[in-house]
Amino acid sequence: MTRLTVGVFLILSLLVAGNSAYGANEHHHHQMPGMSMDATGMVMGNNKDKLPDDCKEITGEYEINVVAGTSYAKPYTSTMFGFNEHEWQVKPCSRITVNFKNEDDVRHQWMLHGLPKYLYDRGMFHMEASGGHTQTGVFIVPSDDKTYLVHCDIAQHMEKGMKAQLVVGRGGGDLWSIPGVSADFERPGGILAKKPGFAGLLSAFVFIVVFIIGFRFIRL
Repeated sequence: MTRLTVGVFLILSLLVAGNSAYGANEHHHHQMPGMSMDATGMVMGNNKDKLPDDCKEITGEYEINVVAGTSYAKPYTSTMFGFNEHEWQVKPCSRITVNFKNEDDVRHQWMLHGLPKYLYDRGMFHMEASGGHTQTGVFIVPSDDKTYLVHCDIAQHMEKGMKAQLVVGRGGGDLWSIPGVSADFERPGGILAKKPGFAGLLSAFVFIVVFIIGFRFIRL
């Protein structure tokens, strides 16, 4: 074997080894901790035992069953999709198991924002279930009192009703436009219709005052 042949062989060997190492590193880079995916959906941010820095121990265990589907939008106007519940309350530093079932034919998500980024990629716990399937995931919340946004991130699904909140401890106040909690578009006969808020009472008061003034003015 000539020196030229040996040199070419060594160069090709180095190139092949380099490409193999690059491919391995690239594959490893795209793998996220706590992530699983298959034809039925995915879970991102699965975390059963890594505590947030401000938690010394798990203070509570919760298992919530979330069902997504068009049937849960029926109590609310201007909605197309919904969850069976739109609010959940837990203790700080608690571990939460979510069983997410999709009753529709289209994909739905149960996504929670605002978690510590050193534990959860982009600060999210993210579940997605294909039509007719169920996904299960676990995450641990920090110790602060906070209200977390939960929603479906698929285009127009949140705007059409798939929005909820997770209240940790005392929470941080209700989020805007949560169906059945802070939204003002529930159908007549629903919870909000039976318990009008301050805006509704103020409108009624103004109407009565204007009616009385107008009636007296007509009599004069």
